[in-house]
Parts: sequence; C-alpha cells; structure tokens
Amino acid sequence: MNKWERLKSVFLCGAFICYILFLIKLLLLSRVSLLELFNSHRTFTRSINIIPFHSIMEYISGGSANIRKLAFSNVVGNIEIFIPFGVYLSLLKKDKGVIANLLSIFLVSLFVEVIQALFGIGTADIDDIILNCLGGLIGILGYKFLLLILQDEKKVRTAITILSAVGLPVILYLLFMVKLRL
Repeated sequence: MNKWERLKSVFLCGAFICYILFLIKLLLLSRVSLLELFNSHRTFTRSINIIPFHSIMEYISGGSANIRKLAFSNVVGNIEIFIPFGVYLSLLKKDKGVIANLLSIFLVSLFVEVIQALFGIGTADIDDIILNCLGGLIGILGYKFLLLILQDEKKVRTAITILSAVGLPVILYLLFMVKLRL
C-alpha cells in the first residue's frame, strides 16, 4: 500500500468514526445529555412499538398537515442517516457481501433501539429498525453501483474519499456546533 492509499484509508476511518459519533449524538444524546442520562432524578417515559409498520401507518393516516410533515421527515430521516453506514461498511469490511453488511446494520440499529428503550430516550420502534436497514441497503447498493460503474475498487475508494471530504465538515458542524434536541 503506497503512501496515498494509506492516507486515504486513515481519512476514511476517521470520517467513519466521526459519522459514528454523529449517530450516537443524534440517536442517543439528542434528547438528553450524557450527564442527564445517568441522573437518578431524571424522569422519563418509555415508548416502545414492536408491531412492524404500525408507526408508519399512523403517519400515513395522520390527520393534520403538520403530523404528515413530521412523519415524512421521520421516515426519510431514518432512511437517510443509515445510507452512509451501508457505504462505509461495504468499503471498510473485508466481507463485502450484502447480507453480511445488512446483518451488521440490523444489529447496530437493534442495539440503538434497545438502548433507547432501556434508558427511556425517545421511542424504541421496530419501524426505525426497518427504515434504518432500508437506508443501509441503499448505501450498500450505492457502493455496488459505484463499483459497477467505475469497475475498480481503488476508484470507488477515491470517489468515497472525495464525498467524505465534502460531507465531513457538515458532520463535524452537526456534531460540535448544533444541539440536536429533536
């Protein structure tokens, strides 16, 4: 591995770590701070949905325009935030199989929902897992599509490095400058 390839690998690993930190902040610490999380005086309510597509159907049948707008952003947001996860997994893992990567995405999403349920952070929802897996699958397929078009893994790695270089400042801004109290 030459110096440029090593530098790309280090950068991509760093971008992936920043992305993971952003996910932790968004999914676990956007409604409660790390200090509040373990405060024994914190009051919280648990909301858990284990019926597939129940929340999505409620969103669709929601009466007001505000509820539909919120629902749309929730559905699209759950898909969007896991697209990079699928791309990075496909790029960084040795086993580039779709099923293995999708299983990893499922397990991470399940872990997040279990943590949300245990600590009373937001809503633990099976629909979030489904939508996160859909987003991850889009990322995996996007990686495979790039590989099909460019026909060289080094070119794909370079393209994703460039996209990460563009997206990293946005992630860092969201991570350190914006309070994500959703």
